[in-house]
Amino acid sequence: MSKSTPGVTREFVGLDSTTARQAGSGGHPCQGLYHRGVGRKPKVAMIASHYQIDFSEHYLAEYMATRGIGFLGWNTRFRGFESSFLLDHALVDIGVGVRWLREAQGIETVILLGNSGGGSLMAAYQANATDRHVTPLEGMRPAAGLDDLPPADGYVASAAHPGRPDVLTAWMDAAVVDESDPIATQPDLDLFNEVNGPPYDPDFVQRYRAAQVTRNEAITDWAEAELIRVRAAGFSDRPFTVMRTWADPRMVDPALEPTKRPANMCYAGIPVKANRSTHGIASACTLRSWIGMWSLRYAQTRAEPHLARIDCPALVINADQDTGVYPSDAQRIHDALGSEDKTQCAVDTDHYFTTPGARSEKADTIAGWIARRW
Repeated sequence: MSKSTPGVTREFVGLDSTTARQAGSGGHPCQGLYHRGVGRKPKVAMIASHYQIDFSEHYLAEYMATRGIGFLGWNTRFRGFESSFLLDHALVDIGVGVRWLREAQGIETVILLGNSGGGSLMAAYQANATDRHVTPLEGMRPAAGLDDLPPADGYVASAAHPGRPDVLTAWMDAAVVDESDPIATQPDLDLFNEVNGPPYDPDFVQRYRAAQVTRNEAITDWAEAELIRVRAAGFSDRPFTVMRTWADPRMVDPALEPTKRPANMCYAGIPVKANRSTHGIASACTLRSWIGMWSLRYAQTRAEPHLARIDCPALVINADQDTGVYPSDAQRIHDALGSEDKTQCAVDTDHYFTTPGARSEKADTIAGWIARRW
């Protein structure tokens, strides 16, 4: 569907947050587009948000609007500014959108859409709205309004990762020797050395996975120590880069967790080339954003602790051709949900549901799931 879909109206929404106000240039920290059927006043609406990707024109919005369900594609203040991300402030910004749906639009049932990386973010929102547990980064005050988030009524995970630290670690190149040298490589862990595969034997995969965790932990060790060092000199933080993050063995070897995905592909193209580019998750970090977003040890952006606190109806949708999210990820999310009413299904399509009919199938699935409950 295009922006000119007949029968769908879009309304721009720009609002302040309790911890961020309208910028001098005019922009509000929280912005999005509300989609609804022309002449309709929905009683059920979805809201979708992400750590940094612009979801205001989310591909599902008009599909849901034509099915009588409102859709707010919502951006927090961190759209495009992931290196500045603070979870507690992002949750407050999402709460602004949820409250607008209820108070300005009269929405009775709000459904959170956790799409891709947004899966763990929206899980964190719902979990904290019902069981306040998210804490600010060390040395920072909690975001005003964090303890007053309006809970939603349902949660949908679609092609979702089990958390930012988890997906980064699964994709990390385990053969990196020196974070300051993008070239240096440990040959016996080099995913792209034909001597190692593909196919990759179980011993290689086991060593590789362990080395990925070690790499994440080593960056955390460095970030902690470096934060102490720069603060002692009067600096609040510093930026740094993380290279080579398109190297999940499953991207290269289709025999590992077989699905209908194309072989030797990732979201950025052929993995060996993507892995040597500057485009990748966590490519731009600060010490604080690493600790708060990507660290296995500290980040509250891992899904399972939040999912366990969710008790509302939940739906998990996987994409069988996805080159970056796998059935085991969807299963982890489903299993971790605390909801008694939880449903799992799959669609034969890619990560963005671009194959013919996939988006309609997804919208029908969600609309049917909603209709049976509300």
